[in-house]
Amino acid sequence: MSKSKPTPKLKPKSPAKPVAGSRSRRIAVVSGVAAAAALLGLVSYTATKPSAPGASGSSPVADVSVDPSAGVYAELEAYARRDPSDKLALGRADAPVVLIEYADFKCGYCGKFARDTEPLLVKKYVDEGVLRIEWRNFPIFGAESEAVARASWAAGQQGRFWEFHRAAYADGAKEKGFGKERLTVLAREAGVPDAARFARDSEGEAARAAVRADQEQGYSLGATSTPSFLVNGRPIAGAQPLETFTEAIEAAAEAAKSAPGNSPGKTTGGTPRNAPGGTPGKPGTPEPSGAGQ
Repeated sequence: MSKSKPTPKLKPKSPAKPVAGSRSRRIAVVSGVAAAAALLGLVSYTATKPSAPGASGSSPVADVSVDPSAGVYAELEAYARRDPSDKLALGRADAPVVLIEYADFKCGYCGKFARDTEPLLVKKYVDEGVLRIEWRNFPIFGAESEAVARASWAAGQQGRFWEFHRAAYADGAKEKGFGKERLTVLAREAGVPDAARFARDSEGEAARAAVRADQEQGYSLGATSTPSFLVNGRPIAGAQPLETFTEAIEAAAEAAKSAPGNSPGKTTGGTPRNAPGGTPGKPGTPEPSGAGQ
């Protein structure tokens, strides 16, 4: 009986060497996003952690301090869409600084930011072409949060997002809830022209998909509370004092000036609120009022 010849062993091929630059960049991007998520998640937790036994008062989000000199993650600048057709954005698409806000209409501190801080940022920076504000629906308080998020998107399809935003965040609006009839009232207050279309869009798949995409982006950053922000890649959590935002915006604007080619964000004057990506009229500029809860 003849013996079969042993099968020759194949020498394994050496794996192709990855391109060093490409691999390093992927690692840097992943590390940057992970670090930012950890930072935002930590600050979000600190902002919403349970009070100590015997403590009184509501969530201390507004008291959280975020150092404006904290890390800036260049990779996170890519989260800014800068889409001139974005109906949920305010200001020039080429502004040097983009503030992204992840918020819930049922969030009291989001309302505080909308009433007390955002109008000042609009007047000082958006109107001057320095800042663009991009809204992300980040509903975390249940069915009504989801419903009003979709409704805000639907209002935006008719060019009335910021008017709806102002009506929904008006002092005392949150306490009235966001049931179906209430959303219809808010749309009317916002001047949404086609009520039937608003109702259809609010319940449509496009609205659900848009809200879901915003949520997923926020969760990928480690956001666990509202409001949460990115200012040209710098995470900020909570309705911080005005100075926190002005320092972050001015630092980002200064950095943009020294960037190669000074781009994106070459401002050319004009009327930013009516520029592509803005909204006609004077949205987002209600008179400041007291803090909401």
